[in-house]
Amino acid sequence: MPSPVSAVLPKGVPLRDESAPTRSDVIDQPRTGKRWQAWAGVAVSAVFLFIAFRGQHPRDVLATLREVDLRWLPPALLLFAAGVVIRAARWSVLVRPVAPLSMTDVMPALLAGYTANNILPFRTGEVVRAYLLGSRYGVRTSAVLGTIAVERLLDGLTMLGFLLASMTVISPTPELRRIAWLAAILFTAAIAVLAMLVRGGAWRDRAMSLLLYPLPASLRERAHSIAMAFLAGLGALTRGGDLLLVLLASVAAWVCEAGMYWAIAQGFGPPLATTMSAAAAVLVTGVANLATLVPAAPGYVGTFEAGVVLAASGALGVARGLALSYALLVHAALWFPVTVIGAFAWWRMTASGTKRPAGIRQSTNG
Repeated sequence: MPSPVSAVLPKGVPLRDESAPTRSDVIDQPRTGKRWQAWAGVAVSAVFLFIAFRGQHPRDVLATLREVDLRWLPPALLLFAAGVVIRAARWSVLVRPVAPLSMTDVMPALLAGYTANNILPFRTGEVVRAYLLGSRYGVRTSAVLGTIAVERLLDGLTMLGFLLASMTVISPTPELRRIAWLAAILFTAAIAVLAMLVRGGAWRDRAMSLLLYPLPASLRERAHSIAMAFLAGLGALTRGGDLLLVLLASVAAWVCEAGMYWAIAQGFGPPLATTMSAAAAVLVTGVANLATLVPAAPGYVGTFEAGVVLAASGALGVARGLALSYALLVHAALWFPVTVIGAFAWWRMTASGTKRPAGIRQSTNG
């Protein structure tokens, strides 16, 4: 019986990624890339920060934050941690078609990726965690990137679902309707592209040949191998049971994070605590995370705050200053703990070297 990978990865393409980037390639990427892109991200963040802070005095924001009941912070962080654990379990299922890795196997790379996204530009964390997992367990980095593409799509669909579900209870503003329409178009297109890639066929082979034809023969062969390994990473989309499992895990993980948003709101007391119902928390979570799709500075600075303020102030009627204070505290709770823990996990993975659990082999037949 053929392996799950064989439906996507043709014979002769190894799962081990000899063409994977080196450690210095991944870590030094921001220095060797186009610096103007980093500055463009900073500029975008500055614009969104201006929008979020418009009409607000920092002194008033700090005064509001000093009055927060921080006893709500530990349960909020526990909910966030539960969401991270569920995401690690989900990723282990997504990786299953290319490597039999457990939740504990993938957790360090996941945390390291979060750290990289929080401190490096261009969403480098996705490349970092793919490289770390691939190099540690001898799996092609491009195949791991395929699993991350599926993961990002599931997250986006869940956020769109959160937004649409909350809009049945909370009257949306025109801005929120536009966000919902744009997200629906974006993710529908992404689903269509991934579905066509997974289905494959002669048209995919012809399209790939046309795209790779201008490259030199040696580079063309390497690029084809990388592309096919990436497609192998989409294997979970061809497995009905795994697909259902990761869909449920995506919803569960984001429900935990919405619970975090709700718990932090309780620390502010009325009127935010009474306004932040379950539906309101789902709405704010969806809008805030869809806003971070806009390319910006590391850590989604500016875009996240603007998304929270848009939802909390525009749709829920919370005062802008209070909404901004809430956005800053939620962002800090999302940023600091996982960045510190992820940095330690990153260091441990780079220091410990390669490890190949049972079931992973350097084969050439997929």
